[in-house]
Amino acid sequence: MSIIDELLREDLRGRTPYGAPQLDVPVALNTNESSYAVPPVVVDEIVAAVAAVAPGLNRYPDREFTQLRGDLAAYLSRSRTTVSPEQVWAGNGSNEVLLHLLQAFGGQGRTALGFTPAYSMHPIITATTGTAWVDGLRGVDVEQGGGGAFDLSVGSAVAQVEEHSPNIVFLCSPNNPTGTALTLDVVTAVHDAAPHAVVVVDEAYTEFARPGTPTALTLLEGRPRLVVTRTMSKAFAFAGGRLGYLAADPQLVDALRLVRMPYHLSAPAQAIARATLRHADTMLATVDAIKEQRDRIVHELPGLGLHPVPSDANFVLFGGLRDSHTTWQALLEQGVLVRDVGIEHYLRVTAGTPDETTAFLDAVAALAPEHLEGQS
Repeated sequence: MSIIDELLREDLRGRTPYGAPQLDVPVALNTNESSYAVPPVVVDEIVAAVAAVAPGLNRYPDREFTQLRGDLAAYLSRSRTTVSPEQVWAGNGSNEVLLHLLQAFGGQGRTALGFTPAYSMHPIITATTGTAWVDGLRGVDVEQGGGGAFDLSVGSAVAQVEEHSPNIVFLCSPNNPTGTALTLDVVTAVHDAAPHAVVVVDEAYTEFARPGTPTALTLLEGRPRLVVTRTMSKAFAFAGGRLGYLAADPQLVDALRLVRMPYHLSAPAQAIARATLRHADTMLATVDAIKEQRDRIVHELPGLGLHPVPSDANFVLFGGLRDSHTTWQALLEQGVLVRDVGIEHYLRVTAGTPDETTAFLDAVAALAPEHLEGQS
């Protein structure tokens, strides 16, 4: 053991960092980014916004990012509920927002529960705060009619919450990597079954949900322990801008000030996020096109011998593979990068442009039959 290993916190020894491959390939469909570039009209406004704040960079930014919170609240209020600026918090990507939640409500001697497979950063961020992580499970009551292998039913979720008595519960809807969404009765049942827990509903992909898929924003009123997290990385094509946010009770938001770093959102970050939000409709114009390619993948993969999971996100999890990593490598050799999410016999692909989707489907069609389960 090296001296650094000896000095490292014992609970972090032997862990591996987050590491989605960043490879130079013709078709990159592995990290659920938008394949569409920021439109020129928005680029022009971003450049102007940065130019406007640049002379004042000798001063610290607005610590409370007041104007940005107002813009985010206005955007969230376009749904079926009204959100006030006092209910909004933001950070450098939704991961920082999740970190703030765990720093404030987790820690040594406390437990976080998530229902896996789900977003891989939930347990990673949990570990960095010294919070104990519990792997809850999905699909555990399939044989009793509880739904598919990746579904989460009310009965199963409540039973697991009652068993572990967590301090924080993570619910992911639409879920990553499965693409499956939760019904609101699951959210309310988990909330009621965990009276001493903060319940976090991660809605990073909600703009891609199929019609009729509900948002937990409608449940915030009267539930001070409920949090809904969002991101601008996906539907807003703003992954490089690093802006995530949440909506919750103002008192919960106020508690996050205890753990954030001073001036954690730079003046340029606030300016470019606000410029992008002013063009929300333009930035979201590609959502329908991405959903069309997602549905195309779901429709065409069965004809190639694979089993896609119907998705409410901008990606598709597909199964039926004999060895997922071998198939991942075979697709990469054809210039198509998808994601090995660590679920045996499954891979995940982001819905990209029509040409990228065609390239992916052609690469799958070119695979030897030996890649499929049950084939020799």
